[in-house]
Amino acid sequence: MKILSNGHLWKHSEFIENKNFSFDKNKILNSLSAKDIDEAYSSISNWQGYSPTPLIELNKLSEELNLNKIFYKDESKRFDLKSFKALGGAYAVEKVSKDNKNIIVSTATAGNHGRSVAWGARRLGLGCKIFISEFVSDARGKAMTDLGADVIKVKGNYEKSLIECIKQSTENNWQIVQDVAWKDYIIVPKYTMAGYTVMMKEIVDQIDQNKISHIILQAGVGGMAGAMISGIARYLQNVPEIIIVEPDSAACVMESIKTGKIEKIDIKRESLMGGMSCGEVSLVPWEILKNAVKYCISLPDDDIAKTMKLLGNGNFSTKKIIAGENSAPGVISLIAS
Repeated sequence: MKILSNGHLWKHSEFIENKNFSFDKNKILNSLSAKDIDEAYSSISNWQGYSPTPLIELNKLSEELNLNKIFYKDESKRFDLKSFKALGGAYAVEKVSKDNKNIIVSTATAGNHGRSVAWGARRLGLGCKIFISEFVSDARGKAMTDLGADVIKVKGNYEKSLIECIKQSTENNWQIVQDVAWKDYIIVPKYTMAGYTVMMKEIVDQIDQNKISHIILQAGVGGMAGAMISGIARYLQNVPEIIIVEPDSAACVMESIKTGKIEKIDIKRESLMGGMSCGEVSLVPWEILKNAVKYCISLPDDDIAKTMKLLGNGNFSTKKIIAGENSAPGVISLIAS
């Protein structure tokens, strides 16, 4: 039975080509160095419980789309967190702590980054303060409390939680471990991104790298996408075409690519792709994304639930894939474009 030819219309909202495209490996590795990337892999690959996450071939989907091969990096198998975020925040915690067991780390989060910081703090026996907005669900807050963090709920949105995190951390000499960069706060977000590059190292060990023609990357503030591009610059000999996918309600990378400068999006409607519902690209990844990205695509929420179901039922692959809302848009963009 054909899964795509049943009358359902798969949709994307907008598709653009980057008029400033130029993939310069040296320039990319000036933003996130080969040394930082290598150190992250060396450290994380020696953590207890580490193993590369699967690269699953979506053989049923590739046959239907008449494409050679499609691979899906399944991060649901990543440590106890079941998310690539485990690589970033936890590694940044390790770097800022420098084996000092007496420090307290802090962060503001809407979910997975905070879980990673809390998990990393527990792994090293550190105190941890997590600031969340009033809009973050109790379940997400409890997930971080269960990891040993002290969770502080702040009235207002994510930005208000970040302001409060910075204020209390400054007063109490806590070490902020944020995945978003701002002026004079660059180093720690680079550690977070360096952690994410482990995924690219695993991919090149799992597949013939010279046959990678396209890579689709989700973007929120751009940290994971920028990290993967840095991993491409570090590990790949060829340069695949890089496509960024975002919710149409929060396509901050796409809008910034259009103008060549960081654009802030006023989010009128929160996307089901919650971790990608971000209004502004972060400084460090922007320096990488602004030239290295070839295409941008934005999507409505319409096909998210359907795609999660198809992945989970084994309709796209001989293996069933348990995917969250943020894991579906790459597949959707491939089908819809």
